[in-house]
Amino acid sequence: MKELTPNTPVIVGIGFAQETSEDPRQCAEAWQLMARAVRRAAADAGSEALLAQIESISVPKGMWEYRNPGKLVGDALGCPSARSILSDLGVLQLTLLSDLCRAIAADEQHVGVITGGEAKFRALRGTITGQPVADTEQPEGTPPPEVHHTSSDRWASDLESRAGLAGPVELFAIIESSLRHAQGLDVEAHRDRIAQLYSRFSEVAAANPHAWRREAFGAQAIRDASPRNAMLSFPYTKRHSSQWNVNQAVAFMVCSAARAAQLAPARDGWIFPVAATQSKHVVPLAQQRKLHSHPGTVLAGERVLALAGISVRDVDAAELYSCFPAAIQSFAADLKLPPTLPWTVTGAMPFAGGPYNSFSLEGVARMVEVLRGGGTERRIGLVSNLSGIFGKQACALFSNLPGADGYRYEDLTAAVAARDLPLPLDGDYVGPATVVGYTVVFAGGNPSHAIAICDTPGGARTVVRGEDRGLLDAMTREEFCGRLVQVAGAALRP
Repeated sequence: MKELTPNTPVIVGIGFAQETSEDPRQCAEAWQLMARAVRRAAADAGSEALLAQIESISVPKGMWEYRNPGKLVGDALGCPSARSILSDLGVLQLTLLSDLCRAIAADEQHVGVITGGEAKFRALRGTITGQPVADTEQPEGTPPPEVHHTSSDRWASDLESRAGLAGPVELFAIIESSLRHAQGLDVEAHRDRIAQLYSRFSEVAAANPHAWRREAFGAQAIRDASPRNAMLSFPYTKRHSSQWNVNQAVAFMVCSAARAAQLAPARDGWIFPVAATQSKHVVPLAQQRKLHSHPGTVLAGERVLALAGISVRDVDAAELYSCFPAAIQSFAADLKLPPTLPWTVTGAMPFAGGPYNSFSLEGVARMVEVLRGGGTERRIGLVSNLSGIFGKQACALFSNLPGADGYRYEDLTAAVAARDLPLPLDGDYVGPATVVGYTVVFAGGNPSHAIAICDTPGGARTVVRGEDRGLLDAMTREEFCGRLVQVAGAALRP
């Protein structure tokens, strides 16, 4: 390993915490799981002394209601003066890591921890068993986090919301139909392909000691609806979808190389954040020019590789954001990943577990494990992250060897905004329109309604809803993307 500058950021320890007991009274709540994960990260680094040295505790907001989760964790770990940082839903999860790495590279701090987690399975089991469990309630006088990253960006436009299009599974299913059309696959062949893809992911999860569901599923068990695998939004079943009912937390310790050499000198376990990029430019799905391909992803991928001075063929493994199949496939296509490159090291969110707003942290920690032990041979891992419905994108590169130019970061928001111009919306359009993406939403095992995003002849977009049973059946058997349909009063006519 080359001589390091003292302020080189390095991940020195990772920690995982998980509880699968079906007795909710035996399970910890989310902040306790996070504190446990941080302790394990310090132990992994080989130095309990790191806990007292923590200067910042960064946490992405979960489904819990803690006023200041970083304070709960810091008080429990014996570092109550650590700066508490909280980021809301809508803030890219990898932002916390890039902010910490930049602070270390600028010599503004030396030790920080990032942690996130959920205990939704605990709460679910409490409801099912009639033994409700409570979370810690911090009193009103609790000081707020020293840093609170917020986001006011909406997931969907007003037009999408009026059509009833607001749930992530429906929005990503529409992206999936656009991917299918772009790939030139028929409906059944496409269903086979994504089922086979997710079957392989379940095998990765089965080999991941930190996965929530360590069970390999055959393609048919993922593809087709069953009593335990409901069709949610065609072509997505429950097993295509992120599993957020987990008791799961993760943490990683990031230090300056100088402090790491003092407190965690076992360099074999060090992994270096090499480069990161992000775009915070948001365009609602209905206004995106290509539903299945995103300028922010393309540019984030190109720039992160350029900052690291490598090509995509130098990457050994990837952890692509995997809330639904469309996310992981779109990332792979836009990043131009070689077909031999693994797309996940965790097993993806339906199988590894998808804690609400912290799964990318799970991906980083697992990537650290995968990259360790490389010796003098360079190994590189890529982790991607999105927020909203591909409204924001981020990429980060990690290696067992430091980057030639230290840690590099670039915010691409302005550059992406210059390329990614939203299409106008027309909610009053009547007449012929061309379907660019659609889904059929299911309720109680039966088709409920269809939602389609369409191009109008005048160059605008409209979002329409259809409820005719014959139309719904046809839309699950035939390709409607690229088809001319009739629109009247925001309704899709058979």
